[in-house]
Amino acid sequence: MQSLISSRSLSREPPLTRTASIASIRRVAGVSSLMAWRRRLDRLLRRRPKAAPGEDRISALPDDLLLLVLRRLDTRAALGTGVLSRRWAGLPRELATLDLRVSDVLPPRYQRWLLHHRDIYSKGTFVLYRPRLARHKFMPNMTRYERRAMRAFTRSVEGLLAAGARRRVSRLRLEFFTTRNTGCIDRLISQAMDDWGVDDLEVIARPTFYQQTVHTFPSHGLCEEPGASRLRSLKLGCCVIPRRLHRYGALTRVVLQDVAESPPSAYENVLDSCPQLQVVHLNSCLCNRDAVMLLDAPESQIRELVVDNCVIGSVWLRDLPNLEHLASMGTRLCFESDSVPCLRQWHLARRHGIEVEGFRQLLRRHLELNQFVEHTRDITDLIIRFTGPDRWIVPSSSPSSLLPNLRRLLVADVPSSWDVSWPRALLEMAPSLETFHIHIASCMEEPNNEEIISWHPTKLRQNRLKEFVMAGFQGAERQIYLVKFVMEVCTALRRVAMFRNGHAQDKGHWDWEMVTQQHSWTQEEKDATLNQIMGAVSSAAAPVQVVLG
Repeated sequence: MQSLISSRSLSREPPLTRTASIASIRRVAGVSSLMAWRRRLDRLLRRRPKAAPGEDRISALPDDLLLLVLRRLDTRAALGTGVLSRRWAGLPRELATLDLRVSDVLPPRYQRWLLHHRDIYSKGTFVLYRPRLARHKFMPNMTRYERRAMRAFTRSVEGLLAAGARRRVSRLRLEFFTTRNTGCIDRLISQAMDDWGVDDLEVIARPTFYQQTVHTFPSHGLCEEPGASRLRSLKLGCCVIPRRLHRYGALTRVVLQDVAESPPSAYENVLDSCPQLQVVHLNSCLCNRDAVMLLDAPESQIRELVVDNCVIGSVWLRDLPNLEHLASMGTRLCFESDSVPCLRQWHLARRHGIEVEGFRQLLRRHLELNQFVEHTRDITDLIIRFTGPDRWIVPSSSPSSLLPNLRRLLVADVPSSWDVSWPRALLEMAPSLETFHIHIASCMEEPNNEEIISWHPTKLRQNRLKEFVMAGFQGAERQIYLVKFVMEVCTALRRVAMFRNGHAQDKGHWDWEMVTQQHSWTQEEKDATLNQIMGAVSSAAAPVQVVLG
């Protein structure tokens, strides 16, 4: 009777209570199965033999895993593992990349001293601090850390040479301070190229804190047998151009940075004599300020050339038949007719003028735009950065379609004191232009009304441009003029964007991205700006999306 009552009472439970009961039963069952699984796992672990005290289980791993661990370490630490045991002795020889940097040896305190020194100079207080700090703090501390770091660095290099092990290395990177004790570094470079088969070499010499010197290679150059070298990629920083560099016939990529003053012929021989050379970067290299570097290599395979802030009179491109990508920043570059028939992308940056009053007006000059683009008719992507205290670029006296194949255009860092409508001349030269971006950089100078360009009326109709973006838009008169002109003559325009805050961020040398920040426009500002520009929309144009940011 009691069981009957219990069953009836259970059957009278509401559905929610019955569901909870079932869930609790399942939960209990799940806990039981979990406990059973843990008991089985404990039995398996108890059966496993325990490691004896001092047993090295890492060394029991296969070579592939150990090499994976070594590649995660810096090269000095990885080479040091060879003394752990016989099992580890041969593993460092299998490393295909050796990266030895003196910066890995320098203590964090050195970086703090260096930042402190730069901070004092940047704030203009060096006049008060310089004598005392240079004599009693900066000089002794910085030089002591540099000496200690170079001693440890040279011991590592000498140990690597003394090992005498046969190895195969594809990439060698060295960074060191320029001191008198760099003979072992030259021997390492020579052995790596002659015996180890290095095909990617990077040598960066850092000047010491108190002495700005460059590294000089031995009389034989980088190695004993340059003709037999497998070297394909070379980067040198703060070095003298080594002898016989033009004899490395396998070179495809050369980067020279902060190279000591050398005659133009040293560069010309390299570019002309290396038949497989495809990429050349010259960054802050020194020549005579009045010298002319002539690049005349009709058999050259160079496809990429960067000349960035090199101290030289000018660089003349006479014949580079395969050049496709060109960047010239802060260096005067001249073309001869048909010298670069394959050029497609060009990054051009020039600055003219001085800010010293009295000489500013005296040395002011004006250059016509066609002087820069008359021999580059086939380019498709163009980045222009023309800067200076006064506008020095003027429209061509005889405008024509000098850029018939141009598709993408960025005019960056235009000083706000200039007449920012000058890029109109580029639009008139490029009938196939599809993307037009301009960045206006704010400056302290006030606009000079004497420098306003007097544009002639035009019947131009541009049928390809789809997007126009202006970053740094402040609603100035000449900014409004340029926007109105673009909207008036471009019949295929789909999007016009004007941003108060933004800039052009480089993505490599030949691509960019407009980075903008949203600005809170009042309704009155929006209405006033739109009323100024919307009346210029071509009647034949499709609806244009106007963005104010």
